[in-house]
Amino acid sequence: MNGMDASVETVQASAAAGESIKLEFKKSTAEKERACRALCAFPNGQGGRLLFGVTPAGKVAGQTVTDRTLEELAQEFQGFEPPLFPSVERVSIGDGREVLVLTAPRAARAPVAFRGVAYERVLNTTRTIPRETYQRLLLEEMHATERWENRPAAGWDVSRLDRREMVLTLEESIRRGRVDDPGTREPLEILRGLGLLVDGDKVSRAAVVLFCTDDAPLPDFSQLLLKVARFKGTTRDEFLDNRQFHGNAFALMRRAERFLIDSLPVASRIVPGRMEREDTPLLPVEALREALANAFVHRDYSVGSGSVNVALYDDRLEIISIGDLHFGLTPEALFREHESKPWNPMIARTFYRRGIIETWGRGTLKIARLMQERGFEPPAVAVRQGAVVITFVLPAPVKTPEKSQTQEKTQEKTQEKTQEKTAAAILRMLGEQPEMSIAELAKRLGKVPSTIERAIRKLRESGRLQRIGPDKGGRWQVIE
Repeated sequence: MNGMDASVETVQASAAAGESIKLEFKKSTAEKERACRALCAFPNGQGGRLLFGVTPAGKVAGQTVTDRTLEELAQEFQGFEPPLFPSVERVSIGDGREVLVLTAPRAARAPVAFRGVAYERVLNTTRTIPRETYQRLLLEEMHATERWENRPAAGWDVSRLDRREMVLTLEESIRRGRVDDPGTREPLEILRGLGLLVDGDKVSRAAVVLFCTDDAPLPDFSQLLLKVARFKGTTRDEFLDNRQFHGNAFALMRRAERFLIDSLPVASRIVPGRMEREDTPLLPVEALREALANAFVHRDYSVGSGSVNVALYDDRLEIISIGDLHFGLTPEALFREHESKPWNPMIARTFYRRGIIETWGRGTLKIARLMQERGFEPPAVAVRQGAVVITFVLPAPVKTPEKSQTQEKTQEKTQEKTQEKTAAAILRMLGEQPEMSIAELAKRLGKVPSTIERAIRKLRESGRLQRIGPDKGGRWQVIE
């Protein structure tokens, strides 16, 4: 039943169904003050309706309704802030008695309060909204205009931002047809084209998140932090690896990806026709990248002590971002069709333009699909202690039959030959093109980046290869 089809039959059906999170009964308008608390709670949740003239037990008794009755209700409604005007329908049940059906939809502006107090529905009861929930609703109400990301970054200008990262973002956005070419590569114009300037030509906090250099966040933006850890066993009792990085969201995401590629168990297979083994991370790389992107895009940057945390245990991987789920989203709803409602729309839009995420709220659905295609269970999402945690369960290691010493030696020799062949190819290519990246090498050689990274590490350790300059903008030197 809605506000347009009230009838005796629908009233009786509702009474038989009983009170719920979206339905409340009051015997008469004499309980109008308590009724208004429920009417206040409905807009703060899923919306709902209240029936005057139905007992809590579900008996349709009705009441005598006069113009004075409706005037008293209207006067009581003045206690709502912001103003709330429930629709009122009169349903005759005979003998001069009526049931009043009041409908209050989900509020466009929440939280709604009644006489200075905000209420919510929990199952079939009405209660005062907890302080934390009230503050969250207020934040969501101000979200369209007043957000952490769309405020000016005090004391910052474009000279403190990473120009190379900005140019890379712009050119990738142009290539994907997601932004027009401004005809210049000047930092201020790039920020303008990406919608990251506020109050005229001031650098936004979103621009700092996206383009600050590695050493720039401190002390102003200590929350631009990534923590990665590998724990021994299934608890946090002992570290095997523990590192922290500051920098912009793109750089931190790359570091997180590198940590996972280096630290996750590998799945091996023999490449048909090439007689060599190919190692790939046990979990789908694309699913991990999507989960990391979600963590950096949707986290709450207003928490000065916040960070994105990547924790790897023997049995699971956890990607943790400070913040909450907003706009009515729940962990379960993330794995159903849902609208895209980013908490940081400016940051999310830039990630989208760069091609790292897609819109339409399909990130978690994509992760689930990629996991299922590899025969794994989708990850679990939970909200705990002010953070959103996505957990990937690691498959148990597969035990292989023991090999004879001859078989092991033969396999070792084959692997050594393959590794030396790969190393020789890397040296040859870098001798010809010293600026070639690991990703380009992997593509040219038909291998995954982790295999190339291990080969380069061994070449550097053996003194056959060295890096000249920084990771970005430097080059390789082959040592004869």
